[in-house]
Amino acid sequence: MSTVPASMSHLSSLAQLPPGFGPAPVRVGLDLVEISRIQESVDRFGDRFLRRLFSDGEIAYAQSRPSRSAEHLAARFAAKEAAIKAFSLAEVGMAWRDIEVQRHDDGACHLALRGRAAEAAERLGVTHIALSLSHDGDYAGAVVTVLCGPPACAVSSFPTSAPQLAR
Repeated sequence: MSTVPASMSHLSSLAQLPPGFGPAPVRVGLDLVEISRIQESVDRFGDRFLRRLFSDGEIAYAQSRPSRSAEHLAARFAAKEAAIKAFSLAEVGMAWRDIEVQRHDDGACHLALRGRAAEAAERLGVTHIALSLSHDGDYAGAVVTVLCGPPACAVSSFPTSAPQLAR
């Protein structure tokens, strides 16, 4: 059991979770990717690389902007890695395409989860997923923030306000 430093004792009530919550009500994953490495993989392995890692929608979006294709793919790859970290999926073994970045008409992006990624979200009692993508120079990054609640608050109970879990 961890203790709160004396200088932060006024925050100790924040560490007390209501009954039924899992061990971490807020989970965060972060990843940073070199855009040039994604471009090298596309150049070397072509469609085989793209189809293994990205959904048809992700590929279509990236290819619709040829001069920035690798940048968009790198940001989506970073999002997948960040999601793997946030959902603790590193040892589970899942398909890369089970985590998909979808873009709204207004430019905002969200994650759609399938297969083992969706199962992990349900197991954690995920109620919300926030996604932030960025790219600058030769780097693309992503942060995935996940809010978890009691099992009764799981995503499947709130289809209108929860992340999209596709099956």
